[in-house]
Amino acid sequence: MTATISYDDVEVGTELPPQTFPVTRATLVQYAGASGDFNPIHWNEKFAVEVGLPDVIAHGMFTMAEAIRVVTDWAGDPGAIVEYGVRFTKPVVVPNDDKGALIEVSAKVAEKLDDNRVRVDLLAKSAGQKVLGMSRAIVRLA
Repeated sequence: MTATISYDDVEVGTELPPQTFPVTRATLVQYAGASGDFNPIHWNEKFAVEVGLPDVIAHGMFTMAEAIRVVTDWAGDPGAIVEYGVRFTKPVVVPNDDKGALIEVSAKVAEKLDDNRVRVDLLAKSAGQKVLGMSRAIVRLA
């Protein structure tokens, strides 16, 4: 696959379609099984509170993976991502209820680079707080 978005059709400031990703305790258990990360802060409320967290929190890498979906969906090809990095600023707190938490992600083209590449800056929030900082992806477009 290759990116379906043309470099020539993109300008600095182009906004990608925002998305919201639900996260429940069941989601965290599924991710733990898939990733092998069974740290109890991601599934055991008692342990999470004992170590100073407000509640169970989502895996940082899970949060990072959910956020980049905005870019891969827009580009049309996960392989178009050349580089991706974030700083974890706040945890995504996942309460033990029927709703869980939401990760709200928006993104925009921040810079056009050479070789049909663009830098996309992402904003990921949960419960009104920014959960990823310096979230940037380099994407090779068609």
